[in-house]
Amino acid sequence: MATSGTASTFRPSVSASSRLTHLRSSPFKVPNFTPLPSSRSHSFSVSCTIAKDPTFLMAEAEKTKAAGSDPTLWKRPDSFGRFGKFGGKYVPETLMHALSELETAFYSLAADDDFQRELAGILKDYVGRESPLYFAERLTEHYRRENGEGPLIYLKREDLNHTGAHKINNAVAQALLAKRLGKKRIIAETGAGQHGVATATVCARFGLQCIIYMGAQDMERQALNVFRMRLLGAEVRGVHSGTATLKDATSEAIRDWVTNVETTHYILGSVAGPHPYPMMVRDFHAVIGKETRRQAMEKWGGKPDVLVACVGGGSNAMGLFHEFVDDTEVRMIGVEAAGFGLDSGKHAATLIKGDVGVLHGAMSYLLQDDDGQIIEPHSISAGLDYPGVGPEHSFLKDMGRAEYYSVTDEEALEAFKRVSRLEGIIPALETSHALAHLEKLCPTLPDGARVVLNFSGRGDKDVQTAIKYLEV
Repeated sequence: MATSGTASTFRPSVSASSRLTHLRSSPFKVPNFTPLPSSRSHSFSVSCTIAKDPTFLMAEAEKTKAAGSDPTLWKRPDSFGRFGKFGGKYVPETLMHALSELETAFYSLAADDDFQRELAGILKDYVGRESPLYFAERLTEHYRRENGEGPLIYLKREDLNHTGAHKINNAVAQALLAKRLGKKRIIAETGAGQHGVATATVCARFGLQCIIYMGAQDMERQALNVFRMRLLGAEVRGVHSGTATLKDATSEAIRDWVTNVETTHYILGSVAGPHPYPMMVRDFHAVIGKETRRQAMEKWGGKPDVLVACVGGGSNAMGLFHEFVDDTEVRMIGVEAAGFGLDSGKHAATLIKGDVGVLHGAMSYLLQDDDGQIIEPHSISAGLDYPGVGPEHSFLKDMGRAEYYSVTDEEALEAFKRVSRLEGIIPALETSHALAHLEKLCPTLPDGARVVLNFSGRGDKDVQTAIKYLEV
């Protein structure tokens, strides 16, 4: 089963030879930008506000209208690495060759039977796929209405993967890809530490040098994962600039990559960044949705009615959603971090409160002020504490295909405790945001509606944070 699910993970949709020239022929004007502060000679813009060309806007609207509401006509991405107007490659020339090389390798390996067999074997025997689709009986009972009706809740147990989260799916595949490219030095960014642990794990497995960039604030609240990474042989470099969180760790990782691009592969951990990363990371995680479709057919002979997942950068959500985008009868719901509340200014609800801009090499929704300066995000969850989001999520939002809502820190903590006590499963605080949204979602669903929630990670790493807020 693992072989068929993994081998079909790759769905290349654009030519491997395509090169982007957005910086030279962009349909957008970029009046303001924030340069990356760096002592090194290489520097490039990280964020900017976008003033749109009215002529282009009209053409873009016509293209969107032509595609209409039929997702099968959408290009995700197109030959320029764009999802509608989102995505692309906003990077210095230093990285263009590496990105093109990466894209070419990705398409080549999609048709390489030896690579597919090796990846399928590792996902099955090392990661532990496939992950169960678990019927949450007591959680379902909790949301049953007085008349006995209510939805049926299933959890896609990505927390049972080796390292405790979905992140290992992408890390394993990219490590194998790096080996094929002959690159033995690996860098990665991490927020909650799960991607860092997954990257350190696969580097130990394949004998690769591993350097993880992590915000100093995140290192403090995720000390357990910092120890795990170092135990696995990784060097963890604390980032003290900016807000000392995921955004700054990503910026520092990109600086490293610019400087060491010939010898280094960057295992980006989310569906963000320049093309081909949003497509590639999504496809490496698409095994989640493919398994879900097969398991749903086995369990009840149909598709899920509703998919729910938390969204920071958005990799676990896209891993689940991608398989079902063309199935318009299946609702797709992403849940962002509302922090102290959407009106507090202390949140990470990028899709709900953000504006279009460029961050870390791609166009997407961002939390930014009128001058294009990034607004500091906040979430109790280190993995959701990011001011951007993957470009495909931005596209799905604008096309109305996916719905996005938000959950506060307090609501997430209550869900953290509730699910622990009802199901005997301690969720990650990221996952707790998706679980918390069930409080609002379930009363609106018809009797017997089948909800699949991506249980993206386990909560061991968050216990020390939860202790500060919960009385148990």
